[in-house]
Amino acid sequence: MIRHHLFWPVAALVVLLVVNTVFNPSFLEIELQDGHLYGGVIGILRNGAPTLLIAVGMTLVIATRGIDLSVGAVAAIAGAIACTWIASGGDALTAMLLALCVCVLLGLWNGFLVSVLGIQPIIATLVLMTAGRGGAMLITEGQIITVDDPLYRQIGAGFLVLPIAILISLSVLLAVAALTRGTALGMLVESVGTNPRASRLAGVSSRTIVWTVYVFAGLCAGVAGLMISSNVNAADANNAGLWIEMDAILAVVIGGTSLAGGRYSLAGTLVGALVIQTLTTTVYSIGVPPDAILVFKAVVVIAVCLLQSPRTSELLGSRRRAGPARTRTPEVSAV
Repeated sequence: MIRHHLFWPVAALVVLLVVNTVFNPSFLEIELQDGHLYGGVIGILRNGAPTLLIAVGMTLVIATRGIDLSVGAVAAIAGAIACTWIASGGDALTAMLLALCVCVLLGLWNGFLVSVLGIQPIIATLVLMTAGRGGAMLITEGQIITVDDPLYRQIGAGFLVLPIAILISLSVLLAVAALTRGTALGMLVESVGTNPRASRLAGVSSRTIVWTVYVFAGLCAGVAGLMISSNVNAADANNAGLWIEMDAILAVVIGGTSLAGGRYSLAGTLVGALVIQTLTTTVYSIGVPPDAILVFKAVVVIAVCLLQSPRTSELLGSRRRAGPARTRTPEVSAV
């Protein structure tokens, strides 16, 4: 059991929940008010929904030996486009569709740079990470664009018993899990990530697979950006989605997906996203200074990654197998 790739992430999540309960005894309580569920755990799920959504797309990107550093900037662009459109008198539905179309185009651009031009993923997406944030500021003209639209507010702050943001993220996760496990897509993603050359020789269109996962990552980032901006009824190009790409990558790694490509775990990504968001909630609960939050998160994440590393598993396994030598009593055969 201890060698299962989700053992240490789940253990870390349980420890964090216990710490929160110690500082706030009512943390695990869930209340139903006016048909809406409220509570500490619901708050973690709601606040972590954008991270989970982006992490789902990031899982497939990393599984193909890639990485996408631009998702935070893409999220900021989505919020900037939607809020600017609504503030200028447009309807919310058109604003959201326009924002998502732009995010898909940005995903296409990343996929083109990586799969067609052969640029290293970290370099290709770093370009959009930098330029995208500037583009979001150009769209908003450096201002915080506030909106007041009931339909738009539903994405990040609406409820259908559970917050709608949670339902959207979990629905995408389940849909991707069903698609990758129920069809050949999952096998194709793993084959491209494990050995791109061998997959090409086997007739797999690795270029199409890589392009597709970057488009999907851009779409996930766009939806997450709409969640973030609608939750506060505003587009803040400077802060929307800031460092969310790092949280998403950490969630994927904590969940057991290999950065070398191939092996991936969507269930692990879910656990990893919960660990990241619960950790954020915990540092505020125990009074860690804001300046030290990133350092605190880094220490905890490194500890979890070390505990689930193959070398640590080997050491724990060898210690478990090595026990006190048993004295065997010689058998005396009857004459």
